[in-house]
Amino acid sequence: MPLYLTEAEVDQLITMQDAIESVEAGFEAMSNGEAANLPRQRLRLPAGVFNIMSAAIPAMGVMGLKAYGVVKGRPTFHIQLSSTETGELLAIIEASRLGQLRTGAASGVATKYMARDVPSIIGVIGSGNQAQTQLEAVCRVHQVSGVKVFSRTADRRESFAEEMSARIGIQVSPAETTESCVSESDILLVITGAS
Repeated sequence: MPLYLTEAEVDQLITMQDAIESVEAGFEAMSNGEAANLPRQRLRLPAGVFNIMSAAIPAMGVMGLKAYGVVKGRPTFHIQLSSTETGELLAIIEASRLGQLRTGAASGVATKYMARDVPSIIGVIGSGNQAQTQLEAVCRVHQVSGVKVFSRTADRRESFAEEMSARIGIQVSPAETTESCVSESDILLVITGAS
């Protein structure tokens, strides 16, 4: 019988550091031709959309797919993990939190290799869950001297600044405009659905 992991269990079991190390290993496997993945497939529905992404790392003995639907504005995310040796279903994982960690970790890995190795001010445009994990990942791999955040509403940017300051142990300050957030930052994270 496959393992089933809930969102709460994923949150307890997987740290941002785990996610960064896993994403970095996955990128390395892809660059060495030791992994494969397929682009996201989208199925448009009258009430929403259903998306599927799949990948495999045979050396690790696993292949999987992430399926997520957004129906009537409500997203649901699941990962199905199987053995590359037997095809056996190993796990089904609720994957909203895992996706947030993975997306943040990808930005962390990119920053690790692409940013100048000096303390930096990070600018964040957006204040949702993805913005939190993006910032957390960058702070794990880079020297950060401060953070500026802009969000469309003052309440959101102020609550993000307060919550993330406590979480990462670095002062996060609300920016009044996108222009000030950008001009006062060395590295910019843009994670918003706003246009």
